[in-house]
Amino acid sequence: MTGTALSERLNHPVSTAELHRRWRAIREGMADRGIDVLVAQTNNDYVGGYVRYLTDIPATNGYPVTVVFPREEPMTIIRHGARGEDLVVDPGGDPVLRGVGRALASPYMSSVSYTRYDGAELALDALRAFASGRIGWVGTGTIPMAFGEYLQRELHAATFTEAADVVDAVRALKSGEELELVRATAKLQDAAIAAAFEALRPGMRDSDVAAVAQHTAQSLGSEQGIYWCVSTPLGEPGRIAHPHSQHRVIREGDAFHLMVEVNGPGGMYTEIGRSGVVGRVPDRIAEEYEFCLRAQRFCYGLLRPGAAPADVWAEYNEFLRDNGRPEELRLHCHGQGTDLVERPLIRAEEPMVLAAGMNLACHPRYVLDGFCHWVCDNVIIGDEGVEELHKFDKRLAELGR
Repeated sequence: MTGTALSERLNHPVSTAELHRRWRAIREGMADRGIDVLVAQTNNDYVGGYVRYLTDIPATNGYPVTVVFPREEPMTIIRHGARGEDLVVDPGGDPVLRGVGRALASPYMSSVSYTRYDGAELALDALRAFASGRIGWVGTGTIPMAFGEYLQRELHAATFTEAADVVDAVRALKSGEELELVRATAKLQDAAIAAAFEALRPGMRDSDVAAVAQHTAQSLGSEQGIYWCVSTPLGEPGRIAHPHSQHRVIREGDAFHLMVEVNGPGGMYTEIGRSGVVGRVPDRIAEEYEFCLRAQRFCYGLLRPGAAPADVWAEYNEFLRDNGRPEELRLHCHGQGTDLVERPLIRAEEPMVLAAGMNLACHPRYVLDGFCHWVCDNVIIGDEGVEELHKFDKRLAELGR
């Protein structure tokens, strides 16, 4: 299969060798846990990256995609499509459905209640060989209640278990190929935020600036993601907003914040956030913003192999308290890959220890003197420190000139 030519329609696919690496490592984890088959389902590629990670095919636009991943056989994929569709796929020769032996479909949608069991019925057919086996759910937070209840009722002799840890342990540690894709995504985002800041002028709406970033990112290969931004008068702290809340007109003297949180080649996510003022940046704000950058650097210093996220969380908040700043109560640092947010999370409850090869976003944020001090960048953890990926200037920008 490693020699199979991929479809020219695919946008920056990962190599087949990389997929084999993932499958092999996951199946080893399944064997260690005595799991016969995994079931993953999602309907998006923002925080639903398990499907993309297993297949290199994204779930999009709310359409459910299910992957049945046996320990010793090719995958089955279940999607929206023609009623009764049951395709036999060459797992070693198909130019799109790599590693897939069967593709099932039905015209069902999560927005139509009476179709809620359609996908589960197809999954049941794919799981009959494991009717008395051990079935692992990959991410119960993304699997609909109706789907899970149906399978557990019909496969009552099987043992079901949460098995996201099996996949998480593999995907948190990026391969050499994945790290190159992560770096390429960060470069793409640098270009997108540079274009947006260059284009910004008073009289534009927030959404106009976000559209510039989106156009640039998608022209460079991004498929999905979020373009958060907000403009506010100085003295009114801004909270970056989704498109529905991006209708405000930008005025001279406003603060402006933009976050480009999109994927790039191979479906890999990073995220960049920058701030500025439409006009001159007041000295007091510029001085305080320097502490925000200092806080980010302090957090970087805690991100080292062997560190426990709970300890990083505690030390970072102690640093903020010691310097008279508000404690961080948000998720200010987390892993990324085929999910916009994936493990490890820097919070007290995270059991996954940090290791070299992890891709983390770090975005300290606090409000002081009427300004939202905030910055966001990605780093790769290395044996001797972190590699910062984004190259776009971190200084508060003077915009609209």
